[in-house]
Amino acid sequence: MAAKRQSFSVVTPNLNMGNYLKDTIESVLGNLEPGDEYFVIDGGSTDNSVEIIRSHEKQLAGWVSEQDSGYADAIAKGFRLAKNPLLCWINSGDLLLGGALDKARQAFGEMPADLIFGDDFYIDDESLVIFHSKGRVRSLRNMMLYGGWTPLQDACFWRRSLYEKVGGMNVNLRHAADYDLFLRCALDGDCEYTPYTFSAFRRHEGQKSIATARSYVEERETCRRMALRDQGRSSVGSYVLGPYYWAVVRFRAHVLNRCRRRSPLSGMPVSSLKCGRYS
Repeated sequence: MAAKRQSFSVVTPNLNMGNYLKDTIESVLGNLEPGDEYFVIDGGSTDNSVEIIRSHEKQLAGWVSEQDSGYADAIAKGFRLAKNPLLCWINSGDLLLGGALDKARQAFGEMPADLIFGDDFYIDDESLVIFHSKGRVRSLRNMMLYGGWTPLQDACFWRRSLYEKVGGMNVNLRHAADYDLFLRCALDGDCEYTPYTFSAFRRHEGQKSIATARSYVEERETCRRMALRDQGRSSVGSYVLGPYYWAVVRFRAHVLNRCRRRSPLSGMPVSSLKCGRYS
């Protein structure tokens, strides 16, 4: 007898991203199957975001627009409303590729992983591919703990059981809540790479990860040092593994990504690309 299909709960946090929110919502709605649910959590936007959300509200499991303490608070609020066993979030501006949730569902059915992570496309304001980003690493745990690497957030999917086990989002963090959550997942769960491109990450002016890059790094390093301390890692181990993984992360960022910008997919409209394997 075929295994019962597991349902997803998807959350999108938003604040004054009306220029891109419609595309994000529609990319998620196009992925939903019966039983899936989608929540849009708006932080009290003053642009046209609420109007866009209302135009889709019949297809949403729920939405709110109210002041919050930041994107981690918004995401946590969405997951508190969620009921399904599989979770993910997609930021306003980013996109799920067609078939992404079904491919993630399939991956969970084929492996006992608590969290899966894959690849994505970087896209520009016009939704054209800038380059293809690979998420493959041998050890997510070591890359995060020693190298400060973060998996491609929009290409991560996980079980509610793991999210609850690690304590969910840390709503006190302002910048690196994604790194913090995935680090705790990597330390306490079975996290597996799957070689599919699930999503598109949009580069745009005013982006939180760009505008607050230094604050992100500082907060990430605080989380990483606390995790090392809590794990009881010796200073000798950190001295050996730290430089190695630091070099691996920088090589990926500055050499591999530069090579990927020469991909034949660069310049293509992302709407023409579905979830799948891309070399």
